[in-house]
Amino acid sequence: MLIKINPENPQKRLIDKAVDILKSGGVIAYPTDTIYGIGCDIMNKKAIEAIYRLKNRDQKTPFSFICSDLTNISDYAKVSNYAYKTMKRLLPGPYTFILPGSRMVPKIMLTKRKTAGIRVPDHNICIEIVKSLGNPIISTSAAIPGDKNINDPSLIHDYFSNTIDLVVDGGAVPGEPSSVISLLDEEPEVIRKGLGDVSIFE
Repeated sequence: MLIKINPENPQKRLIDKAVDILKSGGVIAYPTDTIYGIGCDIMNKKAIEAIYRLKNRDQKTPFSFICSDLTNISDYAKVSNYAYKTMKRLLPGPYTFILPGSRMVPKIMLTKRKTAGIRVPDHNICIEIVKSLGNPIISTSAAIPGDKNINDPSLIHDYFSNTIDLVVDGGAVPGEPSSVISLLDEEPEVIRKGLGDVSIFE
């Protein structure tokens, strides 16, 4: 199923449609401020396992997930004063922050070091989905073998039609991944340079 949602003013009934699919254990593709992502409710282990199969990914490499805002992040991660100030300056935006996960995060979503990758994209559609769902959603790229990201909703729909329950068409996205920053220590570490400016960390 492919539905078009307005990225400026997402229609509530269409957001609710996406949320109903997530609540029933479904997998969706959706736009972010970087690329199109594939996700499910992080509280649904079966749906998470389905995404691991879809991405052909080892469960030792957890996916990052999307929170709706900074307050929401503090439910799912241990946030130091330094981390809070840093994220407040940059979020919402094209960054993934590595933080110590809290007890709220399912084990399948944590690394061996009990860390989690968390995003707050500057994109109304995925933020409204997370708010309406009441839980974060997984954020992994809609990529085909060879790891080529697909950022055209109709192509995503064609390629993943048997494995994804819904593709949300929210228009064009930049097509580059987020920058990944570790905030595990007081010294930030740039893990990956992506769309977000990382010069303040260098």
